[in-house]
Amino acid sequence: MIDNPARQATYPAATWRLINHPPADGAWNMAVDEALSESVAAGESTPILRFYGWQPGCLSLGYAQPASDAHYENLSAQGWDIVRRLTGGRAILHIDELTYSVATPLDDPRVEGGVIESYRRLSEGLMAGLTQLGAAVHAGRADENAHHFNGPVCFEVPSDYEITAQGKKLLGSAQTRRRGVALQHGALPLRGDVTRICDALAFPSEADRQQSRIRLHSRALTLEQALGKPIDADSVIKALVHGFEQALNLRFEKSSLTKAEAARAEELKANQYTTPEWINRH
Repeated sequence: MIDNPARQATYPAATWRLINHPPADGAWNMAVDEALSESVAAGESTPILRFYGWQPGCLSLGYAQPASDAHYENLSAQGWDIVRRLTGGRAILHIDELTYSVATPLDDPRVEGGVIESYRRLSEGLMAGLTQLGAAVHAGRADENAHHFNGPVCFEVPSDYEITAQGKKLLGSAQTRRRGVALQHGALPLRGDVTRICDALAFPSEADRQQSRIRLHSRALTLEQALGKPIDADSVIKALVHGFEQALNLRFEKSSLTKAEAARAEELKANQYTTPEWINRH
């Protein structure tokens, strides 16, 4: 449940595009999110809910995160990519997970107001879907330690209204606001070892790496662990879509990229997301 909502919000009915993409490389995934947000900003698209996976596995750095946080030799040895997100936050290793993104104008009542308030509102849809799957989930204001955490790993500490289960972080989200549009995306680990990210990051020593691994093991979990059973991505998508429909009064029309959106994504991938200037900008 969500901590202390004044009351369950009500929203005017709206129709959004629903896009479900197969796994793709990190640069393409980030380029598509930006291209879709631009399409919404230009009034060429209704709001969008998108789901996607990552192939190969990819370390994503937050917009302002130092590139020196990444361990490039280990990434190469594992066959993992690296990309820098348009959104903020800390590093995430995208592997064995489902990612969602939302792009909607800032005057949409589901995201209007401050970033934290919009996190809370969108979390209502995510939590409704996860609850439908049988996960006992929670979202609320982060404790004081979260605001002072300086480590490189996103999943070590939940931020405001990020979703937890069994007292551990389950779903990490980040948001940026540009050209009158909120772009929010988030990672939901489905299975596997959540501490693998420690192999993708640089630490002062192997002892520090091991300490990070121990902390992460105690503070984060996968959906499979939260449910106590395996689950496939299609089942999760179906539940999350239903959660958004119920909690946020939405209906969805299945969609794919327009020719213009696909062309813009290709341009962004080639000229931004795969360039050293972008990846190493901090």
